[in-house]
Amino acid sequence: MSDLFADQELPDLPREETNAAAPLAEKLRPQSLGDVVGQDHLTGSEGAIGRMVAAGKLASMILWGPPGTGKTSIARLLADAVGLRFVAISAVFSGVADLKKLFAEARTAARAGQQTLLFVDEIHRFNRAQQDGFLPFVEDGTVTLVGATTENPSFELNAALLSRCQVLILRRLDHSALEELVQRAERIEARGLPVTAEAREALIASADGDGRFLLNQVETLFSVEITTPLAPAELTELLHRRVPVYDKDREGHYNLISALHKSIRGSDPQAALYYLARMLVAGEEPLYLLRRLTRAAVEDVGMADPNALTQCLAAKDMYDFLGSPEGEIGIAQACIYLATAPKSNATYKAQKAAWRSARETGSLAPPAHILNAPTRLMKDIGYGKGYAYDHDADEGFSGQDYWPEDMTPQLFYQPTERGLEARIRERLNYWDQLRQQLQQSPGDAGLERRDE
Repeated sequence: MSDLFADQELPDLPREETNAAAPLAEKLRPQSLGDVVGQDHLTGSEGAIGRMVAAGKLASMILWGPPGTGKTSIARLLADAVGLRFVAISAVFSGVADLKKLFAEARTAARAGQQTLLFVDEIHRFNRAQQDGFLPFVEDGTVTLVGATTENPSFELNAALLSRCQVLILRRLDHSALEELVQRAERIEARGLPVTAEAREALIASADGDGRFLLNQVETLFSVEITTPLAPAELTELLHRRVPVYDKDREGHYNLISALHKSIRGSDPQAALYYLARMLVAGEEPLYLLRRLTRAAVEDVGMADPNALTQCLAAKDMYDFLGSPEGEIGIAQACIYLATAPKSNATYKAQKAAWRSARETGSLAPPAHILNAPTRLMKDIGYGKGYAYDHDADEGFSGQDYWPEDMTPQLFYQPTERGLEARIRERLNYWDQLRQQLQQSPGDAGLERRDE
């Protein structure tokens, strides 16, 4: 046994008889809610599930959490805890005909005084119409529905179904919960893991919160002949690391890209690099990340450092030229540049405000003096009359009014005091003062030009 295991008095867990050939994860399936690890916030006496069991009455619920956190086990134990008939289906393998049969059987059981807990694994796989099919049977109590999903119910489940269920969130298993699973496996195998203390820590870390994955790895270690405890490097050679849970079109994708963008906005290059790495390691399309970085360059850095946009476009060119993995260095550099650059959303806010104003005043004509007059008629009716050519004015600034006659000048772009925008702000303030002076004493602001 490992040193950690040998130094502890580990009481035996009460177990039902199981098939000797069953996978280790099945042998270790909890026999009571108290055996469930890592979900005390739900199964404890003060948790939602604990309170329902104590009251002897279950509400329909959706169990939402990462893979390998105990959703199926909790559903089975709930039925046992309150004496319900347990029926389980998977949305991956079931259709409308299966549901009709289950509901009919549940009604028959109800007439005999036996209520049914219907556990639906991967419930988000049912389409909207199929989800609606649950409603009447949940409402009239034919079944108590317990759905399990790894996806955000807000996006994947009908609002009508959600309104009839409690959404309970399961947490990824932390280190102590995963360590408890390893110790239980050692108890049932009556021997310790053939690994060093450092390798044991690496094994637990590699599970990334997935208890089922960890037990499968432990089972592999127990199934091979190992004479000397494995060190971390030897463990890595024997076992594969868990592939990060990441669906490019699902919530994990949007959560990580949001975290990346907000870390950049918050000027934290370390966190930004971490989320960038998470996405690239999980197989995200690098060009998607470059598009998001380019957006951040103008939305969150903007004119405080216009070179941020150049950096992102250069990183895109580099990636096009080199590909992975070399081109990913350029992506990382662009990410660091954005996170460490001075921040301003003044351009972003100005664009939004200008677009809104354009929609509201889109029929107003520009003032006649800045309109070109390519024909005699247009000149006769005043097009271009009085236009001051700024390059011929003192300091290259005429101070003319460029707004439609029926529109008050607007203030869209308001630079910050950060980065290059501090200089831009100073320049705009100077022009505003000069404009006011010129409007108070017009004079000859500039020579009139009629050929532009």
